[in-house]
Amino acid sequence: MYEADDKLISIIRDNYNILQSLGSFGINLGFGDKTVNEVCESQGVDTHTFLAVVNFTINGYLERDEENKLSIPTLLHYLKASHEYYIDFELPFIRKELKEALDENDNLARLILKLYDNYAHAVINHMTYEGKTVFPYVDELLNGNITGKYDIDTFSKHHTAIDQKLSELKDIIIKYLPSDGLHNNQLSATLYDIHNCEEWLAQHAKVEDEIFIPSIRKLENRLHKSDVSANISRMIVPGSQSAEALSDREKDVIICIVEGMTNKQIADHLFISINTVITHRRNIAKKLQIHSSAGLTIYAIVNNLVDISSVKL
Repeated sequence: MYEADDKLISIIRDNYNILQSLGSFGINLGFGDKTVNEVCESQGVDTHTFLAVVNFTINGYLERDEENKLSIPTLLHYLKASHEYYIDFELPFIRKELKEALDENDNLARLILKLYDNYAHAVINHMTYEGKTVFPYVDELLNGNITGKYDIDTFSKHHTAIDQKLSELKDIIIKYLPSDGLHNNQLSATLYDIHNCEEWLAQHAKVEDEIFIPSIRKLENRLHKSDVSANISRMIVPGSQSAEALSDREKDVIICIVEGMTNKQIADHLFISINTVITHRRNIAKKLQIHSSAGLTIYAIVNNLVDISSVKL
């Protein structure tokens, strides 16, 4: 396992495949013999997060409760930059190599290019979705904003690896595409690059599954707990509600709810229609931002609307 006091150049000598990761973290070359910690601190990168990704991608090592120690902004920057590198550079570069290595007059060669273009389109769609949906959602979480419209588990359930089609394309080229000496060298070089991309995509998916998703899940849980605590704090301090004042009729409805009445029973008790009861309940929830009977019970008790002896548990 690599540590903060190790020289970064030594890690690169052992594993040249992490060079692309350096760029995604925003680490520039030319750092001499500095340690990992010295390089990260000088270039504004969280050392622990950098080492977590490096150790995981190289050795498969992931420290217990790692998600509690990571810098999510650093991790998010790494993932965003990785997507940009792949979409803007790696995909076009491999297509250029592939086109130069193939005989465009050969039907199989044209089919291979078409398969590659379909694959590239699928990858771009996959990464664009993350860029437009997942990453902005995480940015909102980092700003302390919780939304009920999306969560990281929704992403996790539909998150699939996207390296399989590359493997299929590589196998087709190896098995079925004849070539002369020159084109054979070009194809071999292209196949090697495709293989590297295949490995990188597999690692990228694992980083998202094993590091990114658990970290965001932890962040969601912390924010939800904080939000619940804040709501309870507002409820247990009489008169602290910033919401609009309740009408007398709305207070009557709350008392009935706390006493365990159904909508029909409330309507009969207050001589109003069921639809009016529903409207009152909707307005109460909007004003107090309380959406459960338990929450209304706490509110009613601390604001002296009911005696605890009348509460139906």
